[in-house]
Amino acid sequence: MNGEPLTILLVEDNPDHAELVMRNLEDSLVANRIIHVEDGEAALEYLFGRGDYADRDRFPRPDLALLDLRLPKIDGLEVLKEVKADPGLRPIPMVILTTSDAERDLAMAYEYHANSYVTKPVDFSQFNQLLHDLGFYWLAWNKRPW
Repeated sequence: MNGEPLTILLVEDNPDHAELVMRNLEDSLVANRIIHVEDGEAALEYLFGRGDYADRDRFPRPDLALLDLRLPKIDGLEVLKEVKADPGLRPIPMVILTTSDAERDLAMAYEYHANSYVTKPVDFSQFNQLLHDLGFYWLAWNKRPW
């Protein structure tokens, strides 16, 4: 697996926000493949490998998920709760990337075992440091621990 790109699932319904995040990831030192979905239902379908995303050769399990909270169809907190309740998906780092700075959202995200919480607008130097702290620069060039 050395040097294999990381698969990053970006769950973001705002096209401008998605574009900024994707550009930053493409410009970073993380070797990656970015999968972008626009709602919570599509995120769960992808993460659980169901429906259109059942072919894991075409749609590999993500190494990292960046999750907005305010999503159409299924709320981001519900996506987080379902993923972290599943033993097979629980190890996937889930980073909340949202405009919400509400204490309740922050508390619920950590209660549901989010790995980190970033409020938009994103300071991309801090965002890159977060990825580094989570081990993704190292993982881009070495074997993944999970």
